[in-house]
Amino acid sequence: MKIFGPLYDQAIRWSRHRRAPALLTGLSFLEGFIFPVPPEIMLAPMSLAQPKRALWFATLSLVGSVAGAFVGYLLGHYAFAALHPVIEWLGWSDKIDEQVAQLRQVVAHSPWQAFWLLVLVGFTPIPLKIFTWASGVVGVPMLPFLLSMVVGRGKRVYLVAGAIRLGGARAEAALHRWIEPLGWVASLLLVGLVGWVIWRAKVG
Repeated sequence: MKIFGPLYDQAIRWSRHRRAPALLTGLSFLEGFIFPVPPEIMLAPMSLAQPKRALWFATLSLVGSVAGAFVGYLLGHYAFAALHPVIEWLGWSDKIDEQVAQLRQVVAHSPWQAFWLLVLVGFTPIPLKIFTWASGVVGVPMLPFLLSMVVGRGKRVYLVAGAIRLGGARAEAALHRWIEPLGWVASLLLVGLVGWVIWRAKVG
C-alpha cells in the first residue's frame, strides 16, 4: 500500500501555489497535532524551485511544527478527557494510550530520556500528533519537550533543504524515488528505537 508517494505528488501541486510559504507553515503547524501529511514533502519541491530560499523555507516549517507540537501538548494535557469521544472516532485512542504508557515509564525514569525519545520521533516521517498528545497526557516537562521538537524537526527539515540546495534536481528526484521505502524503513527503525529506549528505562 502506497501512502507517502501520493502525498508527495499532492504536495508538489501545493508547492506551486503563490502562497506556498504560508501553506507550508500552516501544514507544518497542523501536522504537529492533527494533520497526517509530513511537511517535508512540500518543503522539498519548494526548495528545488527556489534553492536560495531553501533554508528559509525550512525555518518556516520548523516554526510551524514546533507551534503545532505545543498545541498538541496542550490538548493532550488539558482536553484529552473532553475530546476522548472524538479521538476514538478518529481511531487514535489505542495508539495514544500505548504511547502514554511508554512515555510514562520513560519520564518516571528520567525526563531527559523522554527528550531523546522525542528527538528520534521528530526526525522520522511519522506524523507528530500521537506523540505530542501523549506527551501532554503524561506531562513530559515542557523544556525537554520543546527542545526535542526543535532538535528532532530541525535536523530533519534542514537536512532536506540543505540536500536539495546542494544536490538540486538530482537530490529531489532521488527523494521522490525513495520516499516510499524510506518512509517505511524510518517507521520500522522508530519502532525498534522506542523499544530499546523503553527496555533501557526498565533495566536502568
